[in-house]
Amino acid sequence: MTGPITDLLAAEVRLRRSSLGLTQQDLADMAGVSERFVRFVEQGKPSVQLDSLLAVLDALGLELRLGTRTSHAARTLSALANMRETRQ
Repeated sequence: MTGPITDLLAAEVRLRRSSLGLTQQDLADMAGVSERFVRFVEQGKPSVQLDSLLAVLDALGLELRLGTRTSHAARTLSALANMRETRQ
């Protein structure tokens, strides 16, 4: 996990923790993780344990959602299929 998603998670966790007036240690205690783990999340470290990340998000009242997105490759394949149908 690198790039925009880790940057977004890091920013959201930092912002929410700060807006709740919690220290990294406070959050760690609430989530049952180490302060070091919270620091890694807030730094956007690309490899964190999902169960621990979910505990941190839960402690902050945040949730992680997955959604279906159409990738560039899928759109290209769809466009090619549509062009083939038009030619027939």
